[in-house]
Amino acid sequence: MASLAMNHILERIALFQFTPTHCVQARAMLGWSVEQLSREAQVPVEDIQRFEAQQEVADAARLAVAYRFEALGLVFFPGFRPGRSASLNEVKPESAARGDFAMAD
Repeated sequence: MASLAMNHILERIALFQFTPTHCVQARAMLGWSVEQLSREAQVPVEDIQRFEAQQEVADAARLAVAYRFEALGLVFFPGFRPGRSASLNEVKPESAARGDFAMAD
């Protein structure tokens, strides 16, 4: 079981890695509207709209959205589009040619 300090560090990492651009791109990947993401993450529509507009939003709302996407297997790294997680055993050589790993705009 992780300590409170470790949980805080993990939350800081998640907040750093998950950007407003990632949110828009992840919704597009899933075909979700802001309203659907709001229901799925249990975050007000207005918070999601503010976050995607690069305005201030409570860390708790950002984490709820990021964790909801991560629960569906999406991963986020600064400067890259969201990708789908896979174990090393599942990665196939042709996956590099797909475009899942393109740089974010």
